[in-house]
Amino acid sequence: MAKLKHSEDIILAPILTEETWEKMTENKYSFRVALGTNKIEIKKAVEELFKVKVEKVWTANRKGKPRRERLNQLQGRKSRWRKAIVKLASGDKIDIMGG
Repeated sequence: MAKLKHSEDIILAPILTEETWEKMTENKYSFRVALGTNKIEIKKAVEELFKVKVEKVWTANRKGKPRRERLNQLQGRKSRWRKAIVKLASGDKIDIMGG
């Protein structure tokens, strides 16, 4: 896989669920990231995009689930994706909603 150069290519979107909102109180934020990126690239991208200090990064590869439509006529899979959870240094925050 080709090396990604821009932080916007690495961090694709924040993951906003009930569980991730609870983790924000512990200064942990979840993002959907590009496949093939490593923890060092993710750390640098978050620090560059949000101007914060990242202490730790956890990653997980999520498997695509089977998908069926119209009474078994169309079958396929949802695409696989990669999730990253980053812990920020105390005192740093990310304004996810931008408001």
